[in-house]
Amino acid sequence: MYNPYTMPTFQTPQAILIPDEARSNAAKFAQAVTNTVNYSDSNQSAKTKIQDDHFVSKLGEEAVRILFQSRECQVEGPDYGVYEARRKSWAADLKINGLDVAVKTQRRSAANRYGLSWTFQDSPERRDPILDTPDAWVCLVVLEDLKEETECLVYPLRKIKQLLFEPPRLAKLSGKKQAVYLETLIKHGIME
Repeated sequence: MYNPYTMPTFQTPQAILIPDEARSNAAKFAQAVTNTVNYSDSNQSAKTKIQDDHFVSKLGEEAVRILFQSRECQVEGPDYGVYEARRKSWAADLKINGLDVAVKTQRRSAANRYGLSWTFQDSPERRDPILDTPDAWVCLVVLEDLKEETECLVYPLRKIKQLLFEPPRLAKLSGKKQAVYLETLIKHGIME
């Protein structure tokens, strides 16, 4: 039963299949939003990469929405609005039982190359405000893009203050982002 301001928990990663309609919505959003963003402060100007990042992000948000709705939570989002630059915000990706939740997603294929990690913007030009909010909730997700079906693996919710941040291993992201590596979280008993 819905209880505002409570967050149901789970202890192990949950596999979530993404329906075709949600996949289609994510693809349309990614295509529409690509020309409205400027990520030059992250050394990112490749339109196909920017579009793919937005697509993957929305699939992660959809997976988290599906998971928590199946647990009888009230979920608001994902937001599929495409906004002009001055109207963009750092608002939470989802609201679950009235609580803000950020969602970070990485492709399994990328994880196999660079290590399973999630990045947070942290450059002099643009810094994710969640980094300054220790009690903010975040849900880490893996898009299982090496499988035939569209599936995501959703890790248990954590607060920002529970995560361990490191410099990204990819040199071009150094000074632009902070990273959370699953192997570090496991090593320190934060994730299984």
